[in-house]
Amino acid sequence: MRKTFIFSAILISAILSDRNALAERPNIVYILADDLGYGDVRAFNAESKIATPNLDRLAASGMIFRDAHSGSAVCTPTRYGILTGRYAWRTRLKQGVLGGYSPPLIEPNRLTVAAFLKSQGYNTGAIGKWHLGLGWPLKKGDVKPGDDVEPKNKNVNIAYDQPIANGPTTYGFDEFFGISASLDMPPYIFIKNDRCVGLPTAERTYIRKGPAAPDFEAENVLPTLTKEAIAFLDRQAKSPFFLYVALASPHTPIVPTAPFKGKSGLNDYADFVMQTDDAVGQILSALTKNGQEGSTLVIFTSDNGCAPSAGYPALLKKGHNPSGPWRGTKADAFEGGHRIPFIARWPGKVPPGSKCDDTICLVDLFATCSEILGVATPENAAEDSASLLPDLLGKSNQLAREATVHHSVNGSFAIRQGDWKLILCADSGGWSEPRPGRKEVANLPKVQLYNLKNDPGETKNLQGDQPEVVARLTALLERYKSEGRSRPGK
Repeated sequence: MRKTFIFSAILISAILSDRNALAERPNIVYILADDLGYGDVRAFNAESKIATPNLDRLAASGMIFRDAHSGSAVCTPTRYGILTGRYAWRTRLKQGVLGGYSPPLIEPNRLTVAAFLKSQGYNTGAIGKWHLGLGWPLKKGDVKPGDDVEPKNKNVNIAYDQPIANGPTTYGFDEFFGISASLDMPPYIFIKNDRCVGLPTAERTYIRKGPAAPDFEAENVLPTLTKEAIAFLDRQAKSPFFLYVALASPHTPIVPTAPFKGKSGLNDYADFVMQTDDAVGQILSALTKNGQEGSTLVIFTSDNGCAPSAGYPALLKKGHNPSGPWRGTKADAFEGGHRIPFIARWPGKVPPGSKCDDTICLVDLFATCSEILGVATPENAAEDSASLLPDLLGKSNQLAREATVHHSVNGSFAIRQGDWKLILCADSGGWSEPRPGRKEVANLPKVQLYNLKNDPGETKNLQGDQPEVVARLTALLERYKSEGRSRPGK
């Protein structure tokens, strides 16, 4: 059963009618958790042992997508895809993620969803983890602006008191407050618009050692970002606005504050998930308080699956699996690496308590915004984005996208079409067994083919039984690569 909805025989005219009704231009709030697993949210996993009351209420008042995927099994490429509508493997980043000092990944002339919405009259704000590279100003050294200035280069001397180039405010955001990358990557300092807040005259070690502002403490980051997101909403006296909230939790360092420490009865990771849920609740309450709830499309999701650092063994012993029913974890080509919770609420438009089983991807935000506004997506932008508007309205009778490409931390590809999923490596492509490079991988088939309808746990490799499916999906992926796009167009 594709949907929980009854489809109308006058689908096209109904959607056109709804488009006319959407002329009000809804506010859009996009909340992105960091390393939150599909199985961590009770609305998606009835067996979850972590209380997520705010996310559950959001799901009850909107739609959950049970086959949603991040653009990659790790964070930087997913974030690129969200903002550009384009798979990040088309950029210079073919595997892994950026660091806190890396140069910008978004190309200078690349249109982002923020810049697009700004051109349509939206106020735009980004709060939280950027992790797409910055043009750090340099004092001296044998490198030039735009070079990778990771701390391993000892000749680099960053001018933290000077403006930062090519950050969020360059790519369409009117304002930004957040951190340069993951919470375990230096520099440990807040950035406001294009300036550091203070100077990193101290040093901190949150897995990685690096420069830090004297008052920067990892456990204060989630409360601070939540406060800043609410402050942005409070400032929006006029609509429409677009707020991109990229939380840095429950990613490492796993640092729940005192009120949440021990609250889950499981471990620190579960406590941090509960605090993340509370942060989402505060943002939703701000929308209600400001009278913005009824005119706002809220999307909540995660940038990839849960990481092994969550303490899987301890959680599994207590009956909780952050990946839910899916195989693998963050970084993998397996479902647990990129299948994620995705909730959309839009009062009066999205049917409350509804569920969608269409395969979607986080690169789909751009085309969705375009269709909501009734503005054509430019041919040279959002090349991999498909509109979710028919799904959101409960009026879709066909898949929004032809197929979906997955990508693991080591650059391994997978492609999904219908029930079939082809993984173009013999291993996990990431951090789960079988690990890339291990001896046991040498004797495995070079590709993996799974029927997710019959085998959601990806346990039976059918590549030897279905050579025509392997050939068809391989050819489709190669076409997507060679044509530079998967969205129909030139």
